Amino acid sequence: MLQQLLNGLILGSIYALLALGYTMVYGIIRLINFAHGDVYMMGAFLGYFLINTLHLNFFVALLLAMVGTAALGVLIEFLAYRPLRQSTRIAALITAIGVSFLLEYGMVFFFGANPRPFPQVIETVRYELGPVSMTNIQLLILGVSILLMVVLQLIVKKTKMGKAMRAVSVDSDAAQLMGINVNRTISFTFALGSALAGAAGVLIALYYNSLDPLMGMTPGLKSFVAAVLGGIGIIPGAALGGFVIGVLETAATALGFSDFRDAIVYGVLILILLVRPSGILGKNVKEKV
Repeated sequence: MLQQLLNGLILGSIYALLALGYTMVYGIIRLINFAHGDVYMMGAFLGYFLINTLHLNFFVALLLAMVGTAALGVLIEFLAYRPLRQSTRIAALITAIGVSFLLEYGMVFFFGANPRPFPQVIETVRYELGPVSMTNIQLLILGVSILLMVVLQLIVKKTKMGKAMRAVSVDSDAAQLMGINVNRTISFTFALGSALAGAAGVLIALYYNSLDPLMGMTPGLKSFVAAVLGGIGIIPGAALGGFVIGVLETAATALGFSDFRDAIVYGVLILILLVRPSGILGKNVKEKV
């Protein structure tokens, strides 16, 4: 059980990084950014080409992939979502799905649909701690993920831009009257969430030694489930939801239900929506008409 818990935490840390992007964007502009899973895929490909073609150090490639996906997130927000900000939510949602397909099949067109092996730039070392076995790559994934979550929390709570993000999420019109640049704040939010997704893509490609243009579809949906489970729009809730989904999925595999692990995850989403629609850490808020 300890081994499965560890494996679940490793997988959950990746879901948590992705779920944070979903929850931040939703908290700011009430948009479910279904292209977010494909930004994760783009991060994996950026890391692949930086290491394989330019022969960069893994950590340098990781940082540059985060910068690249942050820029991609800002570009997507500027071109696809900003013109629709005053439109209906369904229009923005359909656009998000369209951007997702554009990224996926754009990569299929240019690079093919076949999986590629990710360069193993870090030699795997296995550690045995009693009944628990772990590798240095698992420790790296968990450590980097927790570090990025802590940095995100510090940015949101301690910086001027973080205060602007919180103000815009509460009332964008009032924030604008107080002198906050709403467009810049929203772009920064997309950049931050996309950078986390890019880091997750590089880490998971290193872990599984594989990447392909459709690799972001399923993790993206599961991370959305994680964000809803924890309480969408709440940053600690997204992180908690990611870890819970990771542990649930690993437990299902360990108990012999590997064929049904996706169904279990989506079943949890249905259950949460029925029992507690606001999520684990969410609060029930009544909207005035």
